[in-house]
Amino acid sequence: MNNISKCQQIIKDTGADALVLCNEANMHYLCGFSPSEGIVLITPDCAYHIVDSRYTETAQNHATKTGLTVIEITKFFTDELTALFEKHGITSCVFEDETITLKRFETFKSASPSVEWLPLGNRLMRARNCKEMDEIVLMKKANEIAEKSFLELLNHVQSGKTEKELAAYFDYLMAKNGSHGLSFDTILLSGAHTSMPHGVPGDNVIKDGDFVLFDFGATYEGYHSDMTRTVAVGSATDEMREAYDLVLIAQLAGIKALNAGVPCKDVYKAAYDVLDEKGMAQYFRHGLGHGVGLEIHEGYNASPYSSDTYEVGNVTSIEPGIYLPDKFGIRIEDVCYLSPRGRENLSTVTKELIVL
Repeated sequence: MNNISKCQQIIKDTGADALVLCNEANMHYLCGFSPSEGIVLITPDCAYHIVDSRYTETAQNHATKTGLTVIEITKFFTDELTALFEKHGITSCVFEDETITLKRFETFKSASPSVEWLPLGNRLMRARNCKEMDEIVLMKKANEIAEKSFLELLNHVQSGKTEKELAAYFDYLMAKNGSHGLSFDTILLSGAHTSMPHGVPGDNVIKDGDFVLFDFGATYEGYHSDMTRTVAVGSATDEMREAYDLVLIAQLAGIKALNAGVPCKDVYKAAYDVLDEKGMAQYFRHGLGHGVGLEIHEGYNASPYSSDTYEVGNVTSIEPGIYLPDKFGIRIEDVCYLSPRGRENLSTVTKELIVL
C-alpha cells in the first residue's frame, strides 16, 4: 500500500470526503520532500500538492514518483483548497488536529464554512510508524553518514578542545559526508556537564579523565538517524568503567526485550530493572527510547507510561543513561528496526568503552 492509499484508507475509516495535510513531516510523507509551506489534499480518487512558486519545480519533479497533481497558487492557499472542495463536492474533511495552529485552522474554516472538519488524531502517525523498506534504506544512509562523521571526529577529541569547538566541527563533518541537515542540535558535553541529559555545548574545556558524551544525528532525504556514545579521554577510573558497563548491560537488556508484540513499557522495564538491581535507577531520568523517522521523535515511546505495543515496521531508539550530578553522565543509544524477519540494529559503532 503506497502512502496515498494509506491516506485514502483513513478517509474511508473516518467516513470523510477528504484529508488535508499541512504539517511538514506529513507532507513529506506524501510529496517526497519537506516544503516549509504548502497543502496536500487527498480525496478517495485524487491527490493534490498545493504549492507557491518557490516549490513548483521541486514538487513537479517529485510528483513523477509520488503521483500527486501539483497546483501553484495565484494568491492564497485557501483559494485553491476551496476550489478543489467545490470541484469534488467535499462536505467533510479530516484535518491535523494535533499539529495545526489555531490561526490556520480558523483560516480553513472561514474559507470553507460549510465543510465539517474531523480530527485526524494519531491515525497518520500510526501509519508512518510502520516503515516500508524504502524508508529503512534512507534511514540506513543517514545513519551511515552520522557514524562515519563520528569516527572521523574521534581523531580530534583531546584535552584542551572545547565542547563548542568540537560540536561545530562535528556538524561540518556530517555536512561534508552527505547529511542533508542535522537531526537535532548536536549534544556534545564533557566532564561534569555530561550529567545533563540534553545539555548544550559550551566553552567547557575537555580534560584528561573526562567522559565526553555525543548525541547526534544526520538526515538523508528527510529521514533521521540518532545515536549516542560516551567515551573517555586519557583515562577512566574504576567507578567510570563500572558505571559505563552497567549502562551497556541495561541497553543490551532493552534491545533484547524489543520485539513486535511486546508492550513498550515492558521494554523500558527490562533496562530499568538492570539499573534498579544495582541501586542506580534513580539516576535514569528519561524514557528508554522513541520512534524515529521523518521526525526525530515520532510514534511510540518506550516509557513506563506507554499503552502502546511495538509492531513490525517500527523504528525506535534504545538509550538508557545514568546521570550523577556534578560528577558525570553516561548514555548509550542505538536505533533498532523491527523488520518482518526480526529485530535489526541499525547502529554499528562499537559500544565497548573507548578511551582516547
